[in-house]
Amino acid sequence: MIPVTPSLALDERDLEERFIRASGPGGQNVNKVSTAVELRFNMNGFTEMPEDVRARLERLAGRRLTLDGEIVIRADEHRTQDRNRSEAQARLVALVEQATHRPKPRKPTRVSKAQKLKRLEGKVKRSNIKANRARPRHDD
Repeated sequence: MIPVTPSLALDERDLEERFIRASGPGGQNVNKVSTAVELRFNMNGFTEMPEDVRARLERLAGRRLTLDGEIVIRADEHRTQDRNRSEAQARLVALVEQATHRPKPRKPTRVSKAQKLKRLEGKVKRSNIKANRARPRHDD
């Protein structure tokens, strides 16, 4: 089990790792060794996650979420499989941990009458400045 919060942990059986060749610089190492990790987390198989957390996780995952309900995370920053594996798991844990936070509900506020008047006075003042900038017309 991979701990996310004190009350939530990810089951390692729901994770699938594939090692693929990384792109970018690295010389012959890039061509020979599959160091990049593609981590897949099956959300449908994971039943211990509360529904509200699951909904937020789906929204946060964005394009990393497949139609099958899997979150795909690719890590290829490091030169070793082990570091890329831990990087991918850390990113998944951070994503799930972020989904556990409930967003603070928005409280609608009103603009005070004094603030409205101040804004309108500023608009009138600016309008007068621009109007006085115009060249005076000569009526001949």
